[in-house]
Amino acid sequence: MEFDLPRAAAILVLIVAIGAGGLIGAGMMPLQTTLMMVVPSMLVFGAVAFAIGVKHGEFRSAHA
Repeated sequence: MEFDLPRAAAILVLIVAIGAGGLIGAGMMPLQTTLMMVVPSMLVFGAVAFAIGVKHGEFRSAHA
């Protein structure tokens, strides 16, 4: 399966939405805290991990 940027971004948002839904459903912390602090940090971490993964894949394919 080949991923392009819109498909990869949609998968990232879906994973974050599932995680946020689980946190909201579990009632582990107030809703405002989850939406204002946790969800943005999940998105930023996902984007950074995605960028590192892309660069690692490019390195592996160039040096294989």
